[in-house]
Amino acid sequence: MYERIHVDEQPITEDEHPLRPDRRTFLAALAATSAGLLVGGVPGIAEAASSRTSLQRQVVELVTSMRRQGMIQPNEKTSWSVYDFTARKKVVSINEGAPRQAASMIKPLVAQAYFFQMDGSRGQVAYSEDVRKCMERMLQRSSNPDTNRIMDLVSQHQSRRGPADVELVLKQRAPAVFQETRIVEKIPTTGQTYRNQASAHDYSRFLISVWEGRMPNSKEMLRMMALPGGDRLAKGVAGFPPEAKVYNKTGSTAMLCGDMGVIEIPDQRGRKHAYTVVGIIERPSRAENYGAWIRNRGDAIRRVSNLVYQDMKSRYQLV
Repeated sequence: MYERIHVDEQPITEDEHPLRPDRRTFLAALAATSAGLLVGGVPGIAEAASSRTSLQRQVVELVTSMRRQGMIQPNEKTSWSVYDFTARKKVVSINEGAPRQAASMIKPLVAQAYFFQMDGSRGQVAYSEDVRKCMERMLQRSSNPDTNRIMDLVSQHQSRRGPADVELVLKQRAPAVFQETRIVEKIPTTGQTYRNQASAHDYSRFLISVWEGRMPNSKEMLRMMALPGGDRLAKGVAGFPPEAKVYNKTGSTAMLCGDMGVIEIPDQRGRKHAYTVVGIIERPSRAENYGAWIRNRGDAIRRVSNLVYQDMKSRYQLV
């Protein structure tokens, strides 16, 4: 029997839900539309209508400003999520439930599917040194061949249907976590993967579950996600403290720029505080200049991450 994993988060009331604004938020969004200030994709009022917290309003204003500056184009859709472990509540929820291309952010989920199989196999699915090294290359170096290798192993221990078995295992074991996750393809040799999907909310629920030890092999997952590598949450963020520890996975294609992770920072008394940050920017078509596009969108995510850090720093007197 599969043990199901559930995640409790701060509930979203109807007037706070980004896809169901009440009259007050609807009128505010309508006014923002007239002024050309909408943050979300077109059409939609999700980001402009959201006003859950002062931090959420700041994120909306920042993304709106970046759209004005051309750092995010009108046809690009975004999703943002921040969960505060100290307060135990969601403090930013913008277009969280919208399925987005997953790119390489799907890789921790692939590893988690294998860990689920280990947990239920009674020793028949082993965490060998070869598997561990594959996962490390997959998560630290974003190795596509190693990702496909882990997918094959999951499928081999399931029903041999390929990537679909990875999705099946995730949804059997944690249906409340992986609600918008869709895994239908391996990573091509070109690295151009556009069909796998997940939502910012799925990543948020996953990160919360792993951080709180609700997933099998949570400590090992965090160890691998903390291995030195690229990130858009701390690296290149001016003023970000060297004491911060980042557990993350980026995603990058000519149509998707994203990052999702947990950031842990001590306060001035040495007590540690942690929070999640998920940022996704998605295009409807391939960017002509991939290098410039991914660099600029990565900087947009860094600006949001810096805004979140400044808020947490003020709230908890972080270093």
